[in-house]
Amino acid sequence: MPGRDRRRGGATAVPAFPARLWRALERARPPGFGRTRAWRSPLRGPWLTSMFGSVLLAALPVVIVTGLVSYVAYAPWFGQAYPAHVGWLRLPYFTWPTRPIWLYRLNQGLHVGLGLVLIPVVLAKLWSVAPRLWAWPPARSLAQVLERLSLLSLVGGILFEIVTGVLDIQYWYAFPFDFYTAHYFGGWVFTGAFLAHVTIKLPKLVRALRSRSLRRELRTSRADTRPEPPDPDGLVAAEPAPATLSRRGALAVVGGGSTLIAVMVAGQSIGGTARRVALLAPRGGYRDTPEDFPINQTAAAAAIMPADIGSGWRLTLTSGTRTVQLERPQLLAMAQHTAALPIACVEGWSTMQTWTGVRLRDLAALVGAGHPSSAHVRSLQRGGAFNQATLQPNQIRAPDALLALKVNGTDLPLDHGYPARVIVPALPGVHNTKWVRSIDFRDS
Repeated sequence: MPGRDRRRGGATAVPAFPARLWRALERARPPGFGRTRAWRSPLRGPWLTSMFGSVLLAALPVVIVTGLVSYVAYAPWFGQAYPAHVGWLRLPYFTWPTRPIWLYRLNQGLHVGLGLVLIPVVLAKLWSVAPRLWAWPPARSLAQVLERLSLLSLVGGILFEIVTGVLDIQYWYAFPFDFYTAHYFGGWVFTGAFLAHVTIKLPKLVRALRSRSLRRELRTSRADTRPEPPDPDGLVAAEPAPATLSRRGALAVVGGGSTLIAVMVAGQSIGGTARRVALLAPRGGYRDTPEDFPINQTAAAAAIMPADIGSGWRLTLTSGTRTVQLERPQLLAMAQHTAALPIACVEGWSTMQTWTGVRLRDLAALVGAGHPSSAHVRSLQRGGAFNQATLQPNQIRAPDALLALKVNGTDLPLDHGYPARVIVPALPGVHNTKWVRSIDFRDS
């Protein structure tokens, strides 16, 4: 085989320097590496690896695309997406639509929910290729070096995205860096490695899937489970142990784990009674009542003082040099509009509530902004990255885009934005600004 010299009985000679390099690497073998004979499961092989790989091949592009689409939904051309500066990784921007109203809810539900559901499949795939990952020396040719580097980016990238994503979903920032920046650039690293890996391995995946019948494997018991024929990648055990589980059982265990996770997270995106079984939801099992639906930030956390929302509160509307100030009773005296709209958060949870308030386009007309190109909304919130947001023209003109004063027929609770908050169809939840103090309608 390549890498063996004549003194060891090899069929071909190799240059002295590479041979010495491989021998030096062998002497410097880290603990645990190179012990491929310790991996003795008879289930490992190209077919089972390709089964897990085919699931990831179908599902991971959905996770990747929804993650990138979520970035665009934050309207990065206004400088309010994170990270704000991405260099040549800038995405082609487009105006984020307000219809269907559940667009962002669906996007983030898929991104977060599907990402979590795939965790057992990712772990199973890594288990199935463990002999390859722990081989030593890691490479014996330039082509193998490049392949190992792509694997490092692929495996490291997906594990980094999973770990940081799960911690973010639970609002546990146990890392010393900005989540949004790291997750965005980490996603690009993984995407590049994923595309390279698919390009290299797709022919092998197709051949492996055709090598065995899925129907036959699903009918094969543990007692009748046999190893696959030896493969050039070394996935099949050289000295396989007796099977303790059939391939059918392995697929069932992984599929059952993914199904269990789906049950425990889907309710946070679906809402309603389904939320009660969302055991992994970061905001618990809410009853979806006026006082009881998810809150990302309380008034206390936003440093909202009683004086801020008392009788002295005024909403300031501006457009160019014109300014109008309105008290809450004056807003309530204006034409009111009611709409059932969701709030969907980047962490995957969402909730549908019925909101009542003044249309944003009516407020724009009141201050003489007939066709504003944007609206800059500021909050009473002190500090933080999300105490303001800029809305697109279509988001201002949407018939259901509101400065909400009530929810489900009652005044807004303080933690949900009293005395007034923005609610816009299909808008990322964090840009539905709470505790609004001013809106500046701009022409450019």
